[in-house]
Amino acid sequence: MAQSRKTILMKTMVIGLSLLLLFQVFKSEKNVAISLEERALQAKTFCTKEGMNQNYAILIDMSIHSGKKRLFVWDFNQNKMIKKGMCSHGSGPKSWSNDDSKINPRFSNVVNSHYSSLGKYKIGKRGWSNFGIHVNYKLHGLDSSNSNAYKRIIVLHSWNIMPHEEVYPKGAPESWGCPAVSNTFMHELDSLLRPEKDVLLWIYND
Repeated sequence: MAQSRKTILMKTMVIGLSLLLLFQVFKSEKNVAISLEERALQAKTFCTKEGMNQNYAILIDMSIHSGKKRLFVWDFNQNKMIKKGMCSHGSGPKSWSNDDSKINPRFSNVVNSHYSSLGKYKIGKRGWSNFGIHVNYKLHGLDSSNSNAYKRIIVLHSWNIMPHEEVYPKGAPESWGCPAVSNTFMHELDSLLRPEKDVLLWIYND
């Protein structure tokens, strides 16, 4: 009888812990969704105030594991996310193309640091790239945390080795600071960005 009670107690504890874990996962996913919506609202307010593009913004959440899709295109008119894709971050002093900092990227505004920079950017002129589909977009840092972006030649571009689909638990290959995407995703972004001007790109980590 004692053994039976012990078994029942253990099963009850396991079920309770399982339900608690499911609740935490649901709560976490819900918070991520709300966070993106709140960030988009902040982006809309900023774009309205600064006279920037009122149609779209690109939001990059560097707190998300690099092996998951973390670049989001937000449509202000529809008030929803319309595209999402993989995005690299900077390798720092380590070799590029590895995934050493997939869960803990570091950031810097220092020239030649090879880190990505947090902050708001204005997406500028479309240009030719050595990488991927040979298209890039110049990025102009709008904050003190990314004021050297243009000098550092930080651009939005594609990269042949960037996966289009998620590779978690592996990470995306790390760049020298640029937000690089897959060739397929860059075609999609190029179609959207080419007719637009002064689109906001916002890299954040919270």
